[in-house]
Amino acid sequence: MKSNEKKTGIGDILMKLGPLLVLALLFIIFTITLPGRFLQIPNLMNILKQTSVNCLIASGMLLALITAGIDLSVGYNAILATCLIGVMMQSGITNPFLLIICAILVSTFCGFMNGTLLTRLDLPHPFVSTLGMKFVLWGLALLITHSQTIGFANKGIDAVLWIGKATIFPIGFPVCFILVVIFYILFHIFLNHTPLGRQIYCVGGNPEAARMSGIRSKDVLTIVYTISGFMCGVSGIVLAGRLNTANTASAGTFDTDAIAACIIGGASFRGGKGTIWGCMIGAMLIATIRNGLNLFSAGNDIQYIVIGLVIIGAVTIDVFRGKMEANARKMANAKK
Repeated sequence: MKSNEKKTGIGDILMKLGPLLVLALLFIIFTITLPGRFLQIPNLMNILKQTSVNCLIASGMLLALITAGIDLSVGYNAILATCLIGVMMQSGITNPFLLIICAILVSTFCGFMNGTLLTRLDLPHPFVSTLGMKFVLWGLALLITHSQTIGFANKGIDAVLWIGKATIFPIGFPVCFILVVIFYILFHIFLNHTPLGRQIYCVGGNPEAARMSGIRSKDVLTIVYTISGFMCGVSGIVLAGRLNTANTASAGTFDTDAIAACIIGGASFRGGKGTIWGCMIGAMLIATIRNGLNLFSAGNDIQYIVIGLVIIGAVTIDVFRGKMEANARKMANAKK
């Protein structure tokens, strides 16, 4: 029995370290195949810049996945925040505090609506409410910008753009990634050392136990999607500095990238699992793949294929991990 427990423990550790080992392997491969190009300080700082928006969006997505849910509206929620900054700027509002607060409040409200629609209408799955909200937010972004790209250069909002474009230290370390680290530390404390954080895991991992424990699951879910919306607002502010424009076409693969980062990092569609640091590793893995392929001059078609295969692989591992855990539980019950 001790031998089996030891094997299970080693297997569990390997599963948790898997994404980090893959990331390290990618660094080794790209360093060897791209000598003098990949493992350079400017390029490494570029990877951190590229992964910042995904890290911020994925942190909110992680909460939804832990509750066995999903938030498909995150991409256009972030874009709406960026577009709102642009429209307010065009209206003559350049106060950075006001622009940031309004962008975050609007995105947070959209997240709150996602949670409210899910819990108050008793929808079968958040896929329905968040998919609908995705198109609503897309339409709103097009409506307020008149389907036009809004440039931010030399428009008096440099204090807002600074968050997404500024660097510090001689190596050019991006400020936006420092923001990521700050939020991730807060999320780590929140998920692991607060009653609400533990309730989020319980709601996703064992809904019946959550109900029996008196946890108000609907309130927990509403808070989760509200937090996801808040993080979209933060990422929209960073995105404004990164792109220097507000463009409704720039949402791209934000939602799928966020989901992939969480799943690669150890979260599960079945809920009850996932860590914020695993989410960061997953996001960095995706950014590293894209960066390496760009240095190889690979087109978007190849990049989409590779990222797609990575996502399929991560989901396959998630399914395999679920089967292993189910078998382990059966064996434990049989021994009782």
